[in-house]
Amino acid sequence: MDFPPYPSGLRLAGRRVLVVGGGNVAQRRVPQLIAVGAEVHVVSPEVTPAIEGLVGSGEITWHRRAFEDTDLEGCWYVIAVTDDVDVNDRVSELAEQQRIFCVRSDDGTRGTAWTPAVGRHAGVTIAVLGNREPRRSAAVRDEILEALREGSITAGHHRDRTPGVTLVGGGPGDPELMSIAGRKALMEADVVVADRLAPREVLGELPADVELIDVAKLPRGRSAQQAEINRVIVERALAGKRVVRFKGGDNFVFGRGYEEIIACREAGVPVTVIPGLTSPVAVPAIAGIPVTHRGVTHEFTIVSGHLPPGHPESLVEYAALARMRGTIVLMMAVENAPAIADALVAGGRKPGTPVAVVCDGTMPTQRTVLSTLGTLAASIAAEKVQPPAIIVVGEVVRVAFPDAYPASDG
Repeated sequence: MDFPPYPSGLRLAGRRVLVVGGGNVAQRRVPQLIAVGAEVHVVSPEVTPAIEGLVGSGEITWHRRAFEDTDLEGCWYVIAVTDDVDVNDRVSELAEQQRIFCVRSDDGTRGTAWTPAVGRHAGVTIAVLGNREPRRSAAVRDEILEALREGSITAGHHRDRTPGVTLVGGGPGDPELMSIAGRKALMEADVVVADRLAPREVLGELPADVELIDVAKLPRGRSAQQAEINRVIVERALAGKRVVRFKGGDNFVFGRGYEEIIACREAGVPVTVIPGLTSPVAVPAIAGIPVTHRGVTHEFTIVSGHLPPGHPESLVEYAALARMRGTIVLMMAVENAPAIADALVAGGRKPGTPVAVVCDGTMPTQRTVLSTLGTLAASIAAEKVQPPAIIVVGEVVRVAFPDAYPASDG
């Protein structure tokens, strides 16, 4: 009779574990053992570069030779992952005699333990055994983890109820690009204060009892609105709520996130940060544009274009920026793009410098408008470009779209 395995959680921290073999299978298993604190010993004449790196960092011990019978002395657990059946047979035979549980990569039926598909979320370890069907086990594990992360599987009384504020960066717009940590924070929130550019679909997944505050409905004007956001998140947190300030992009890249940090600290409210993919890097990447490229640019500069060149409150030195040779990424710059292009040309950038305007980055309506500094104003008008858009200036645009810019001219 083929009995099912008995599941058990092994506590291997500080205990000797033997891995016989140093190939690709060992490379997958060893980091998992390190993660649970095991004292890992690898026995193999050769190992992969990744395993050798773990040896060099002092995380495991490598015995650079063939397996010997005495290697099992003092072991609590052994994994046989060589491509030599005779060696694996010998390891599992000795392990059986010494009552050490043994996993075999070549034939699970001849070992005394199986390796489950393992995942962890919020202090919970998920281990799935699919009757020696690793793909099925991994698929089930992933579905369970996704359900936990998205909140469709919950243990409500185990939710973190500590009052405070968490700043969550939602990334450039596509909800699939949000971090796991960000989704978890949203699903555990009592109050969510959301920006217009935060991924909208995720808000539909919030539990029904979550208070959703739309920033767009707060008092208008940059200073007034930010002051009201600060007041709201502090007020709700002091009332014992878990507050998520949900923003598009990254909290600290022209997101005024640190003003919210300061407001919380001044009020004595605990505050943490979960960063998001930053739009000035992620959006060009998704549009196929690298912000750096070997032999083309050694730097890139992210600029807020919400104020035009020459404005008394502008902190950007456009003349200095124009003299740099790297990529310029402009945010919040659609309205002032013509003036910025003129300033860069006046500062020394060539009118023929390639420019890409990526509109609605990562969204279904995403499109890329190609232009140059000299023709940018006309391109924006002709293509009816509206915010949000990321504007990339520099030779990396030519790298991405060589047919549109066949020669490097002035």
